[in-house]
Amino acid sequence: MYEPIRTKSVHSTVDGPNPDFPHRSREEELDIQLAGHLAALLAVTDELRATQTSADLDTAAERLAEQVGRLRGGHAPARVAGTRRERSAAALHRRAHALAGRALVVAASRADTAAAILAAERMDAHTAALEPRELASR
Repeated sequence: MYEPIRTKSVHSTVDGPNPDFPHRSREEELDIQLAGHLAALLAVTDELRATQTSADLDTAAERLAEQVGRLRGGHAPARVAGTRRERSAAALHRRAHALAGRALVVAASRADTAAAILAAERMDAHTAALEPRELASR
């Protein structure tokens, strides 16, 4: 009824992994993903720092830059000083809260306690920053 396949499949890896193609482990992929989330959180934190002065935001930015550098093998994250977009502080806090949540999920799956604690602290800080505004708007 069916004729047997006589040629090698182009979809199989019969010969094993290709040494010319770079492969990453799951942990390396999670490191890259976590560094990306923390770098995005750092960018939003820098935007918030441009709109308001806060020792908490300054400390958070330093800690975030330190974690991103650690995850990227000592390479410091690229930062733009004095960025100011026309976003409201509340929108920035909501964005930062979402990014911190994503970072927390990845940090937990990778068992990175330092990054998980930092992400959880940032989530709490951005939630606290939003609560007075949201209560006043009701």
